[in-house]
Amino acid sequence: METAARAVTHGERSAASPGESVAPEGTAAEPLTSIMARLDAAGRFGIVPGLERTRWLLDRLGDPHLGLAGVLIAGTNGKGSVAALIDSMARAAGRRTALLAKPHLVRWGERIVLDGEPLPEGGFGTLAEEVLDAADQAPSGEHPTQFEILTAMGFLAAARHRVETLICEVGMGGRLDSTNVADLGGCVITNIALDHREWLGDSVEAIAAEKAGIIKSGDWVVTAATEPARSVIAARAGSVGARLRVLEAGRDWRGTRRGRAGVEVEVDLGAAGGPLTGRPVANRSPLPGLVQVENLAVAATAAAQLGIPAASIVAGAASVRWPGRLQWVDGSPPLLLDGAHNPAALAALSSEVTGLAGGRRVVALFGAMVDKQLDEMLPLVAQMADEVVLTSVGGGRAASAALLAGMLGGGTAVEPVAEALSEARHRAGRSGLVLVCGSLALVGAVLAQLELG
Repeated sequence: METAARAVTHGERSAASPGESVAPEGTAAEPLTSIMARLDAAGRFGIVPGLERTRWLLDRLGDPHLGLAGVLIAGTNGKGSVAALIDSMARAAGRRTALLAKPHLVRWGERIVLDGEPLPEGGFGTLAEEVLDAADQAPSGEHPTQFEILTAMGFLAAARHRVETLICEVGMGGRLDSTNVADLGGCVITNIALDHREWLGDSVEAIAAEKAGIIKSGDWVVTAATEPARSVIAARAGSVGARLRVLEAGRDWRGTRRGRAGVEVEVDLGAAGGPLTGRPVANRSPLPGLVQVENLAVAATAAAQLGIPAASIVAGAASVRWPGRLQWVDGSPPLLLDGAHNPAALAALSSEVTGLAGGRRVVALFGAMVDKQLDEMLPLVAQMADEVVLTSVGGGRAASAALLAGMLGGGTAVEPVAEALSEARHRAGRSGLVLVCGSLALVGAVLAQLELG
């Protein structure tokens, strides 16, 4: 693509409050509903791996990603939790932060969080209009995708806010993910399992190679991935001269679940992100579930690599909030919401449900994308529930309720989500439990219904 004149220069950035820092002077030139319709419409460009469109778009915006520092976080599961933990730890240390999370649950502004606050609707809309206007100047056939537009928005917001630490969750891949245009100095790779095989490969090794593609020369890298993914990550780190820290349970951390109260982990942070000291630091997080033990250990170690003091790591872990991950919502019946969206995540969820349900009758509300491993996921859902209600999360990639029920060989198919939630509550009864899982999009739709209700 031919480079055009830049719309914003680095010298024009200024620090301000989250609502003010990301938008140019004045207000959006078109109604918010029109802007958001344009952003929705950008979804028609689909998923197109590659970095060139993002680089072109960022060039038009003044290359706001250059000079940003922090951490890119890739992996199959746990990326969002680790990102939220590191962001909370950095803010506890008094740093200006930007958290670029994916996807949002209820509101688009959740994807760009400045100093712990999601972008308000107006600020997000004004920023979207600016970036969409730039994207619309792309040559025919090379228009940036919706995800690439959102990535550019996040980097532009972070640069204008003059963040000290950027925490950026990578999308489904790594090497060809639009977030990989940034070199933030640090990388985290959580764990590797089979997911998005049509894009990333049919083996753990192939997927690990795609995820490890975020590692660049001189980076520090933290991972708790096991073999065979670990060797692939280590090979990539060695080939580009990155510093790798591999974490193992029992050696680098010890942790335990505390039920709905979260987890507790002792982890050796090392001396200023360096060698191990043999003096583990105790951390507690309100995020429940065994998977959060490892997530907390990884996040604390990465925070130490970022130079965050141990006291701030402990404080940030204790104050983190991250909805949609084993989130308990009181009611009659209560709801347990988890965005488990692949077999590995559902297997981890199944190990938690019995204890959290406390003898309650469990009715699962399940919806997922049609390109997921539904043949493996649906039996796992059936095993952890007394009854299953199937629904569609909506959108072009969503599996229909009827398709899911047919694949399961049973259950109750109900659309839309609002009616499916009502049906699941009815079947659970006041003393039961509704388990919502299969997709973060479904979790977000349910949370939106709770807000309305």
